[in-house]
Amino acid sequence: MITKEHALKIASLSRIHLKEEEAQLLANDLECILKYIDQLNELDVTDVKPTSHALPLQNVFREDVVNPSLSQDEALQFSVQKDKGCYKVPKVIE
Repeated sequence: MITKEHALKIASLSRIHLKEEEAQLLANDLECILKYIDQLNELDVTDVKPTSHALPLQNVFREDVVNPSLSQDEALQFSVQKDKGCYKVPKVIE
């Protein structure tokens, strides 16, 4: 059974500041979570293989293919300001 004191201790360890009424709500929620975990522990999983993913996926990345891209002049053609082949933007850090 998770008590309000347990919830306050867990909150303190987690550096979460709770009011008294919030501690009781947390205790109730934690109790429900533990009951659900107990339900899951009752399942027979002897024939279930351990997995790291729910679906049997392999590497889904595509091959890295070099494609033509914009030239420097094409990339800079719509720039408001440019300097030495780069975008020129206002200074934001002093």
